Amino acid sequence: MKKELEYYEKVERSIKKKFRKEIWNPFISAVKRYKLIESGDKIAICISGGKDSMLMAKLMQILQRYSPIPFELIYLVMDPGYTENNRLKIESNAKLLEIPVTIFESDIFEIANNADRYPCYLCARMRRGHLYSKAKELGCNKIALGHHFSDVIETTVMAMFYGSQLQGMMPKLHSTNFEGMELIRPLYCIHEDAIIAWKNYNGLEFLQCACRFTEACAMSEDGIGNSKRQEIKALIKQLKRDNPNIEKSIFNSIHSVCLDTFPRYKTHGKTHFFLDEYYDHE
Repeated sequence: MKKELEYYEKVERSIKKKFRKEIWNPFISAVKRYKLIESGDKIAICISGGKDSMLMAKLMQILQRYSPIPFELIYLVMDPGYTENNRLKIESNAKLLEIPVTIFESDIFEIANNADRYPCYLCARMRRGHLYSKAKELGCNKIALGHHFSDVIETTVMAMFYGSQLQGMMPKLHSTNFEGMELIRPLYCIHEDAIIAWKNYNGLEFLQCACRFTEACAMSEDGIGNSKRQEIKALIKQLKRDNPNIEKSIFNSIHSVCLDTFPRYKTHGKTHFFLDEYYDHE
């Protein structure tokens, strides 16, 4: 008689079977293409409680089980001041998915919520700093964040439209404030639509917005709200109706940058202007 699978096993099976093309293969592709994991790594999987970080935790857990490359994982949850219900939601989902989380507290929400300007920016910066610090304390050399393919596209377009610069989101980078630490993004090649489909297929419910500054987005009828990122998300969705490959084109463009066609660019903190060398080639 065939043994009935546990719930977490059904979730894992859906990743490897039903969503193999949309989730598992792009995940493995990113890990290999960008060399996100190396032998001996100790990686802090940073879990916020949302769909992206929970899927990332599950993917990394499965990979560790079968990978010929030895590496360690710590599933790190920072409680920045969640409500009791949100904290319980994260804990119950972690238990449901068999993810052994390590939780630590901070007062980030209290500080950010009392800031006069740019509370979201302050919150994001403080979150990352706390995660780096705790991960290093636990002996990790990397932290993993749940930014996905759609985040990469939206960040690129946002930088151009609202930041007046061509700037992407790297699949991995060295920390400038925590020596020896790296940040990796294992979901770099996975579309958000695939993550949502996986969540719905398994009947999972995760945190959407746990902060009062962004909860309007989660509660809005269209799920878009009024933030600049959500404006870009809506714009890309509209553009996809005429060009279904628009996201792929944007993604490929940040992998095919031709610096010779830019009048000015910055690298390693130094700005270069095309006229500086223009007359050397006469």
